[in-house]
Amino acid sequence: MTSTARGVVLRAFNEALTLEEAPVPDPGEGALVARIELGGVCGTDVHLHHGNLPIPTPVILGHEAVGRVWKLGKGVTTDFNGEPLHEGDSIIWASNIPCGTCHWCVVEQERTLCENRKVYGINQRFDEEPRLSGGWAEAIYLQPGSAVFRLPDGIAPEQAIALGCAGPTTVKGVLETVRIGVGDTVVVQGSGPVGIAAAMYAHLAGAGQVIIVGGPANRLELAREIGVGHHHLDIFAITDQAERMRRVLALTPQGRGADVVLECTGVPGAVAEGMEMVRRNGQYLVLGQYTDRGETPINPHVITRKQLKLYGSWAFAEAQYGRYVRTLPQLAARFDLARLVTYYTLAEANRALADMASGAVMKAVLKVDAEAAS
Repeated sequence: MTSTARGVVLRAFNEALTLEEAPVPDPGEGALVARIELGGVCGTDVHLHHGNLPIPTPVILGHEAVGRVWKLGKGVTTDFNGEPLHEGDSIIWASNIPCGTCHWCVVEQERTLCENRKVYGINQRFDEEPRLSGGWAEAIYLQPGSAVFRLPDGIAPEQAIALGCAGPTTVKGVLETVRIGVGDTVVVQGSGPVGIAAAMYAHLAGAGQVIIVGGPANRLELAREIGVGHHHLDIFAITDQAERMRRVLALTPQGRGADVVLECTGVPGAVAEGMEMVRRNGQYLVLGQYTDRGETPINPHVITRKQLKLYGSWAFAEAQYGRYVRTLPQLAARFDLARLVTYYTLAEANRALADMASGAVMKAVLKVDAEAAS
C-alpha cells in the first residue's frame, strides 16, 4: 500500500490555503524522508501568501519544521555534523540547499547569497516530484545536500521550533556580521520572532543592556516575562517618533546612543529612525527587510556625521544553521523558549497565518500528528 501524507498548499496568492494529499516516495540515494511533528509559521510565510515574493505555485508552505527520521536513503548514515543518524531520531534541517557552484558559493564563499538555492516551502513545487517539499505537512522529502541535524540531547521539538528561521538568521547577523562587545548597549527594533531572537543572542554575546522597541504590547509583555530585554518600549503606545527617540537615548550611557542597533521590523520606515538611535562610530544592522516593502527616505548626512558602520545580512546557510543548533542548549537554559509557541492544527493554517500577520501571537506553530502519514 502506498503511503500518503497531507500538506497545506498555496495555490493562489491571497486565497485560502488548502489541505491536500500526496504519495510519500521512498528516499533516493542521499535523501531521507521525515515525519513532521511541528511546522513553524514565519512572517515570511505571510509575505508569500500575499504574493510579495516571486515564488512558483502550487507549493506546500513551511520552511521551518522539526520531525523524526522516517526513511533513510542509500548512503545516509550521519547528520550534517557527522553524528550517526537512525530511523526515529529527532531532527531539524536548514531550509535551503545552495548550489555550491555559482560565483556566490565559490568565489565569494557566501552561500547565503546563492541565487540557485532550493528552498523548502518556498520554491519547490507541489505538482513536481517529490511534491512533499514543505514543512506544513505530515511528511517531507529531504533532498540530497540537505543540512540535517540531530537535535541536541535535552532539547524538545517545541524549543527547537520556537525561534524558527529567526534563530539562524540572527546567528548570521548578530553573531557574525556585527560585533557586540561585553557590556555594550544594544537596541533591537522589532519584537517579533526575529527581534526576540536578536535580543536573545545579544544577551548571550554579553550585552550589558538590551532595549527592545516594538509591539504590540502582548509581544513585549511576553519578552519581559521570559527575561528577554532590559527595557521595552511600545511603539503603539509611544506613537511620536521624537518621543521614542528621547526615551531610547535617555536609556543609553550619557545619552550618546546605542553601541549597536539591530533592525528586525521589516518596516522600511524604521531604518531612518534606527540610525538616529546609534551613537557616533556605532554599528547599525539591517536584518528585517527580507521582502521588498518599498523605499524610505534616508539622510546620508546622518551616516557621515555619525561615522556609522552600516551592515546588511541576508538569511543563513548551513554553517549558521549548525551554530544555531549548537546554541539551542544555551538559549533553552536561559529563556523559556516554549512560551513563545502557540499551537494550531494543519487544518487551522489559514488562522495561524492571520494571527501571525496581526501580531496576535509570537510564534504560530502547526502541530502535526507524527503518525498521521499512512
